[in-house]
Amino acid sequence: MKAMILAAGRGQRMRPLTDNQPKPLLSVAGKPLLAYHLEKLASAGVREVVINHAWKGEQIEQFVGDGSEWELQVSFSPEPEGGLETAGGVIQALPLLGDEPFWVINGDIWTDWDYSELPKSLPDDMLAHLVMVDNPPHNADGDFVVKDGYLTEKTQDSKTFAGIGLYRKNLLEPYPEGKHPLKPFFEKAMAERKILASVMDGLWTDVGTPERLEQLNQQVGKQK
Repeated sequence: MKAMILAAGRGQRMRPLTDNQPKPLLSVAGKPLLAYHLEKLASAGVREVVINHAWKGEQIEQFVGDGSEWELQVSFSPEPEGGLETAGGVIQALPLLGDEPFWVINGDIWTDWDYSELPKSLPDDMLAHLVMVDNPPHNADGDFVVKDGYLTEKTQDSKTFAGIGLYRKNLLEPYPEGKHPLKPFFEKAMAERKILASVMDGLWTDVGTPERLEQLNQQVGKQK
């Protein structure tokens, strides 16, 4: 298994905390968000990880190094200023990710979920498997519905995309270069009934604002 960690976002809503460092290096209980993902991926058996970056990317490369601290082999996919958005970033990194399905994980989330429970394969006719969570207060209407194991259009029973998924590279065809969001690729594949989905248990936070980061630190601090 290979995995990609998305770490290219500017983190505008996290300012001023992200004025001088990238969001994935913000700390939760004294440890950078990025370190949690690297630890979990290594524990789940991943050995090769690709990390994209744009804002303050040199700090990410300096922190991670070659990945040997986590017994990983890490490659980097630098992006131009402003980044390429999610799909654009993954498309640029495809030569590093190979032909088999790979995990993609948002670098600015935190979860206590065990990554060994992530799906490791896809049926030949499926393009992705998305992990969903119960809707947090800041996304009360959710993103998509999980029905009979498939991802379907948003309704009253919608769940929130956790920023964790297993992708086949064909999901991103025709591989357009430049800035591209991921949602239109999801919607196209979903309409063709080619995306599986499941709901994860456990704590999950999209660390999108300083307030959420503070709440998460208090929550994790109590656990420890």
